[in-house]
Amino acid sequence: MRILIAEDDFASRKFILKFLSVYGECDVTVDGMEAVDAFMMALEEDEPYDLICLDVMMPVMDGYQALKSIREIEKQHNIPEEERAKIIMTTALNEQKNVKKAFELGCTVYCAKPIDMEKLKSTLEMLELI
Repeated sequence: MRILIAEDDFASRKFILKFLSVYGECDVTVDGMEAVDAFMMALEEDEPYDLICLDVMMPVMDGYQALKSIREIEKQHNIPEEERAKIIMTTALNEQKNVKKAFELGCTVYCAKPIDMEKLKSTLEMLELI
């Protein structure tokens, strides 16, 4: 499994990387623009990401903007919905409006911080990624 982690906080990034690296090859970015660029490069190399973890609050381009861009790129490349990357939004912003916005933009799962690793593992199993 190919995994992209977009997280600007060093401690969170390290924590998520350590957990997910057991399940596949991980690339790491520190802002939304880098995440979109990495996503494009992976598509161009014909090695798309299976899973993307996007933090909502990031510099340059936030997670919502990155999510929207990634979903638009997938549509432009005519990637069927069932083959699109699974995207987990990770954030401390747990108000209903934030959750709703993420799902409207096409996220697969909304994961509140601090991240419960057992729940995340169950989610990956449910999505048939592990």
